[in-house]
Amino acid sequence: MRLNDRPYENWHEGLTIRGVMDYMHFTWPKLVVKVNGQLVWPEDYGNVVLKEDDDLKIHHLLGGG
Repeated sequence: MRLNDRPYENWHEGLTIRGVMDYMHFTWPKLVVKVNGQLVWPEDYGNVVLKEDDDLKIHHLLGGG
């Protein structure tokens, strides 16, 4: 599996997006998450099980005014 264009070495069967976020300590309240180019909504982070060949992108959403 790849996380933000880098190999993710902690992949295992049953790993979810929430599991990756917890392991990597992603705590930013506003994130954009995509798996293989498909947007994933926050309520689905614990339900989406990642496959070994998936491409996961987690980006911090920034804004200003």
